[in-house]
Amino acid sequence: MPFHVAILGAGPGGYICAIRCAQFGLKTLLIEERELGGVCLNRGCIPTKTILQSAHLFHDVCRSAKFGVNVENPSYDYGVVAARREKIVGQLRGGVAAVLKSYGVTVVEGRGRLISAHKIEAGGEEYEARNIVIATGTRATTPKIEGVDGANILSTDDFLALRELPESAVIIGGGVTGIEFASILASFGKKVTVLKRSSEVLPGADEDVTRLLLRKLKQLRVTFKSGVTFKRISGEAEKTVEYVENATGKEARAAGEAVILCSGRTPNTDSLGLENAGIETVRGYIPVDDRLRTNVVSIYAIGDVNGRHALAHAATAQGKAVAAEIASKPYVYNDGAVPSCVYTSPEAAWVGLSQTQAEARGYTVRVGRYHIPAAGKALVMGVDTGLVKVVSDEKTGRLLGAAIISPRATDMIAEIAALISVGATAADLAGTIHPHPTLSEVMWEAADDLLGLCCHTPKQD
Repeated sequence: MPFHVAILGAGPGGYICAIRCAQFGLKTLLIEERELGGVCLNRGCIPTKTILQSAHLFHDVCRSAKFGVNVENPSYDYGVVAARREKIVGQLRGGVAAVLKSYGVTVVEGRGRLISAHKIEAGGEEYEARNIVIATGTRATTPKIEGVDGANILSTDDFLALRELPESAVIIGGGVTGIEFASILASFGKKVTVLKRSSEVLPGADEDVTRLLLRKLKQLRVTFKSGVTFKRISGEAEKTVEYVENATGKEARAAGEAVILCSGRTPNTDSLGLENAGIETVRGYIPVDDRLRTNVVSIYAIGDVNGRHALAHAATAQGKAVAAEIASKPYVYNDGAVPSCVYTSPEAAWVGLSQTQAEARGYTVRVGRYHIPAAGKALVMGVDTGLVKVVSDEKTGRLLGAAIISPRATDMIAEIAALISVGATAADLAGTIHPHPTLSEVMWEAADDLLGLCCHTPKQD
């Protein structure tokens, strides 16, 4: 009997899709050439956030005197940080394996390759499936810069595998990964320069939130240069990145013990045999319809490989949606309510449309704001930077989006994602009782502000 479903890739989209398919009673095959959990668990989200936790804790300890807690000569052992990272990754990977086994998912180690629309070859064996799900993700790209293949030039994988941090670094790329790596290094007291080709840092994020985040990182002595053209990388013990500032034409240099490449990713679709099944691609990505189907109706593509969202939680949601689609089960998947998160200190998160994006789409918007340091819990925690913005459609009151910079922003944004998913209004948010004192009540305040009724904002003449 052929498999009901065969899934290529065991990242946060693929393995979740496999488990959900098995929960629906489908005979399921999961093929993975490397580790279960994919990039996110092994070389991305989890190791990065584990290191960030240590970095931010060390930074807080160094400044604990203002809370009346005195710690003399605080220090850190990065070897212990790295060992903890490895332990957590291993524990989670083992958990994934155990759950897959418990549901009877057949797991094959090897690189899968399509033979036809219903046949796959992996590990020297052929497998037949009624439906195929491609969840092969992306891999880091190496920018075309002279000298980029020299010593002390690190990929994202290389950086996360370090047992000791460089005293200084130049990061090429100012997206989420580059910003988080900068936060790690700066929190441990290292000198960091971030260089970015485009003029925009954190594309898609609210401008006010980005401005506050960059201000906070600059206080940690992170230097940012955006809108640059790279010329070359040179040097041995110390690397020098030569670049041109596009706005002025001025040539400049940035130096560090290491250069870290965080400049983009490429879809893992080469050598998959997509042509054997007639699957179309665009710049290597696999386009899908609203049901996450490729141009071949029995084949789906989820996660980073379809080019919609380079986010683990989006891949997970898509994996659940495809499993339900194949099993003819009801499901809800809202592609417009996928949160984006940056795990700096403070964190930043956003979902839906920013004010600028909403206005560009023709909405007449209303915006509610609340400065987080004014909240009681924020004062207790010593928070000195933070903002929440809530955007709604003035005609209907429906929530369109929100952006937050605050401790625990990545947790709080889920509330707005849920409300957007069900078509809720700003009045619904304002009518939801939030506990006091918490950081979450700033969402309440912002909704009241949008309605012109914030009780903690002085009356404007």
